[in-house]
Amino acid sequence: MARMAPMWFILVGLSCFFVTQAYGENLLARTISGGNHHETIFRLKAFKTSLTKHDSIVSLPPSSFSPSSSPSPQPLQGLNKPHVYLVTSYGADPTGNSDSTEALLAAISDAAKGPSKGFLMKDINDLGGAQIDLQGGNYMISKPLQLPVAGVGNLMIHGGTIRASNNFPSDGYLIDLSNTGESKKGSTSTSYNYEYITFKDLLLDSNFTGGGISVINSLRINIDNCYITHFTTTGILVQSGHETYIRNSFLGQHITAGGDKKERDFSGTGISLQGNDNAVTDVVIFSASIGIMVTGQANTFSGVHCYNKASGFGGTGIYLKLPGLTQTRIVNSYMDYTKIVVEDPVQVHISSSFFLGDANIVLKSIKGVVNGLSIVDNMFSGLNNGVEIVKLDQSNSPFNQIDQVFVARNIVKGMNLKATSAKMSMHGNGTSWIGDFNKILLFPNLIKHVQYSLSTTSSTFPNHALRNVSGNRIVIETDEAVTANVFVTVDQSIVS
Repeated sequence: MARMAPMWFILVGLSCFFVTQAYGENLLARTISGGNHHETIFRLKAFKTSLTKHDSIVSLPPSSFSPSSSPSPQPLQGLNKPHVYLVTSYGADPTGNSDSTEALLAAISDAAKGPSKGFLMKDINDLGGAQIDLQGGNYMISKPLQLPVAGVGNLMIHGGTIRASNNFPSDGYLIDLSNTGESKKGSTSTSYNYEYITFKDLLLDSNFTGGGISVINSLRINIDNCYITHFTTTGILVQSGHETYIRNSFLGQHITAGGDKKERDFSGTGISLQGNDNAVTDVVIFSASIGIMVTGQANTFSGVHCYNKASGFGGTGIYLKLPGLTQTRIVNSYMDYTKIVVEDPVQVHISSSFFLGDANIVLKSIKGVVNGLSIVDNMFSGLNNGVEIVKLDQSNSPFNQIDQVFVARNIVKGMNLKATSAKMSMHGNGTSWIGDFNKILLFPNLIKHVQYSLSTTSSTFPNHALRNVSGNRIVIETDEAVTANVFVTVDQSIVS
């Protein structure tokens, strides 16, 4: 029997080879005729893998093996199709020479009809991570790419370039995530149109005929590593909904790297946030009239570099246009010759950022309210033009409701320092010491707190008092003439 063992293994190997070969050919002939090459290869590989497991062969006793007793292979059941939709298989032209609108929409439509996996918001169909793969192609479209139904989520569009044709609608967006299609069959209306949709690794060229991406009333949307250019309206529009995250992306109406001779003509808006709880992180806006327009609350910005139209040409880097309850944080950002404008700031924090080329922060009064504002630990580098690092725009009305405002610890070169607290030391002989803080203090005629000390070498003990606080000036007097040093700290930010 020991001599027969090698022969048994040879017979086993030959039998498996012929069975696999015969069944594989039958499977291949049967499935290729159905026209789905990718599914055929996937099923054939799975079948061969199941027959070549070592334990399924060596565990058979040699004495019990015979070709006639081996089980015949059964067709595999329940193999899931991969939910990756290759747009070229729908007829999209990756060279960009012909219109690919209908092909891309067909791929999006098939992806949106995928099976539900659950776990998302009520009435949001989880597509299981379906992907629309642009395969690194360059596709021309003549109308916006929209999802055919509302109420879907967990979908990604990635990996290619989309360009608007010359007849693309001027008010359209290349990718339009809005509820304009039919409602999902059998479902009731949902509070959000879409959830967890990702746009990644895309170059979007609006060809000066519209915008880039529109996100309407949607939840947890990701825009990651996108380059959006040649828009005339808005690069990215976020309206209602919340938690849209824009990260690692570049936006510019004109492709430039600064110092553009036509910078005065830049128009449009890089990003418009008209909703709450969104984040913009590590984003560059290199040309537009307004870098980021914010009309929604509780948004945050980090690592944003704006060198769109310079303030000297009428541009704005970040505009917080929601007076009364702003609730916005801007940190670790770079305002490059372009300013931040805040209307009636309430709960606004700006810190650890760099302002270059006379870029500054403008507080614009609408109803005269500023409450809960901190501008701290920033760096300002200017051109010695006398520009203030924080400027008050009181053309509509003066600020008259001021509380909890902290402008301090900023490093300034070539610009005028402004703060809400200041210190001064004075030396002299007499009965009166006057300190003028108008050059430093941000708000006119507003000192809420004064602290001072008087040191003298006189043999007498003079009485002294703070006699007057007005017009950002303080007056300290003694009841007799003495030689003294006076140290004063004033503050505009103490809570009333």
